[in-house]
Amino acid sequence: MIRLFDFVLSMIGLAVGLPILVLLTVIGFFDTGSPLFRQERVGKDKRPFVLVKFRTMKKDTASVASHLASFSSITKFGGFLRKTKLDELPQLWNVLKGEMSLVGPRPGLFNQEELTAAREVKGVFDVRPGITGLAQINEIDMSTPELLAETDAKMIKTLSLRSYFRYILMTATGRGFGDRVQ
Repeated sequence: MIRLFDFVLSMIGLAVGLPILVLLTVIGFFDTGSPLFRQERVGKDKRPFVLVKFRTMKKDTASVASHLASFSSITKFGGFLRKTKLDELPQLWNVLKGEMSLVGPRPGLFNQEELTAAREVKGVFDVRPGITGLAQINEIDMSTPELLAETDAKMIKTLSLRSYFRYILMTATGRGFGDRVQ
């Protein structure tokens, strides 16, 4: 049932959001010269997939978790995208393709070994990663791997249609700030 909602809502989001996506892409060209950011992430069953987001950092920034990146690498426009969570919009494509869900554990990087190990023990890789979830609305990010894995596991065990829509609504209305940057 959740996959059906993921598919329908991501399709609607992409169709309705197309003018915004185009505008942000054009502005992104002027900001960094490369508005989309693609990065291999750990997906369901630990399979790799390419996550797509709007670029918020300078092109030459090292490919590390956000909490390990320097604050100075975030562009002014990137800061706006992060604050409004508009940088996440292109991930609707990942949701439409079935690589992600709207609600699920945020996909980590393969080099985040501590997080990957903690999530593996707790069965987090049994589900699709998501754009938002319990950890995000509670401002728990990848800088605390064990707590994040525990929170992800709790969300997976208690996820219902009601909480699915609650997490989406809370994220859309500004709850949570995303990953910290040093």
